[in-house]
Amino acid sequence: MIAIIDYGAGNVASVKNALDFLKVKSIITDDPKKILLADKVLFPGVGSFGDTMKSLREKRLIPAIKKTIETNKPFLGICLGLQVLFEESEESPGIEGLGIFKGKVKRFKKKLKVPQIGWNSIVLEKQDGTVQGLNNKFFYFVHSYYVVPQDKSIILTTTDYGGIFVSGISKENIYAFQFHPEKSGDDGLEILKRFARC
Repeated sequence: MIAIIDYGAGNVASVKNALDFLKVKSIITDDPKKILLADKVLFPGVGSFGDTMKSLREKRLIPAIKKTIETNKPFLGICLGLQVLFEESEESPGIEGLGIFKGKVKRFKKKLKVPQIGWNSIVLEKQDGTVQGLNNKFFYFVHSYYVVPQDKSIILTTTDYGGIFVSGISKENIYAFQFHPEKSGDDGLEILKRFARC
């Protein structure tokens, strides 16, 4: 069973539909107890960094997310679900992220069309089961910010958008992507399928 975190925003329905299509059991929940009881946890995020962290605090979801990660339960973050794993974001100065990883979230340079909306390719920076064989494949992005990890060893995929940025990370039980696997056709579904099997 995969618990899809519902923090009051985000694309939870499209993620649930993708998992249903794959015949993977999942629930949408904002109940910390159900999140802790799930086999795996998926955090799909859409919206602003500050509003998301505020909602997570109000719903008392932060301890459940951190315990999920600390106990080595498979965790998948999508879009903002990747960004909040870091310490801070230029989008919401003064607001602390989850701080699972050291680093910050930065905005694309003004000369670029922001947000980046549409299909772009990924380059694998290391081998990992979730994206193995998907080098140079195209996935769907919608974002104005990108993560800059201090620990370069967690970088899983990069993407070129007026410069190279980190589009995916992995470390032990944690996987997170800036793109949306649930909106990225067969290759995106393959990532979700592999996560469900891990």
